[in-house]
Amino acid sequence: MDAVEIYVSGVVQGVGFRYYTSKIAKELGIKGFVKNLPDGRVYIYAVGEKNALEKFISYVRQGPPLAVVRDVEIRSAELKEFERFEVRR
Repeated sequence: MDAVEIYVSGVVQGVGFRYYTSKIAKELGIKGFVKNLPDGRVYIYAVGEKNALEKFISYVRQGPPLAVVRDVEIRSAELKEFERFEVRR
């Protein structure tokens, strides 16, 4: 299992990005969480198998139909245990 922190910028708040991310994560078996940041970005902490994370990141780069993803920053993260993927405020 690998863990990553993902910072997504662009038009990514108020367009269903967190719920889109949650749906894709659940389909791919990714655990962790997604939340909006005060600076307008979206933060994602994701844990999963390497191949699943790669697919997940490709969906994050695309975003839901109303989103405009301008940048995706990915960092390796410390592995933490999560039972599911959740949307946080």
